[in-house]
Amino acid sequence: MRPPLLPLETREERFDFSVGTAAEFLRSAWPELRDVRFEVALMPPATDDEGIPRWSVHTDHQLIVLYRLPIERLSNLHREDDLHRRMMIEGAVFRAAAEYLDRDPWDLGPERFRYF
Repeated sequence: MRPPLLPLETREERFDFSVGTAAEFLRSAWPELRDVRFEVALMPPATDDEGIPRWSVHTDHQLIVLYRLPIERLSNLHREDDLHRRMMIEGAVFRAAAEYLDRDPWDLGPERFRYF
């Protein structure tokens, strides 16, 4: 009898999960984001003046699209582990939502960062 195998989880699934949990937090905290769709795409259709975009915001369609490959491959992590990769992905979701709302990303979860 073989030992049970651990469930395999792909990078895409981990990325989607991180985007989904961050999006749900933002939707619960900001009424303006409740009807906004957060989608994941592999790559942006084209580059822009600043290079390869990590996300695109479409306020007229209530849509935020996060591009998995640029976020994963072009971000510099100071520590390569699951926690820091998840924080990097969540940071991209927060920055994209902040652009959608025309706010500073730190304004989106101020109570989350107060520990004293």
